[in-house]
Amino acid sequence: MDPNIKRRALRQITNGPYVMSSASDDVVSAGTVNWSSQASFNPPPVMAAAKADSGLHAAVEKAGTFAADLLSASQKQFAQDFFRPTTVEGDLINGHALKPGTAGAPVLDEVYACIECKVTDELAMGDHAVFVGEVIAAEHRHDDEPLEMWGTG
Repeated sequence: MDPNIKRRALRQITNGPYVMSSASDDVVSAGTVNWSSQASFNPPPVMAAAKADSGLHAAVEKAGTFAADLLSASQKQFAQDFFRPTTVEGDLINGHALKPGTAGAPVLDEVYACIECKVTDELAMGDHAVFVGEVIAAEHRHDDEPLEMWGTG
């Protein structure tokens, strides 16, 4: 199989990016992820993949909760801000305001929608782990067009 054709075909699958966030004890972590989706109709769990050796993975695994923060088409820079390690200064994470969510995971103020989940399953997949979460809270602040990987370059 030609690896360039494989990569091109895989890039045809539409997805995020999203910012996935979690907090355990005094550790807060957030990162841009692009493998996230609803996994079933009834019940409607959410699955999201985090890099296995990341602080985000460690926080989600320890806390047992995560938030999927949905980005609008105009938030390309916002997504890029979370491709770097997490820095927390006061109530800002990577320079963006956050608040505690219902599930315990931090929720970012600037996103148009977010989904908070309690982890029900974890599956190791190569260099990432897929977390499956039961949706325990959701917020839809306003209508917007979602950011898709195609829009990020």
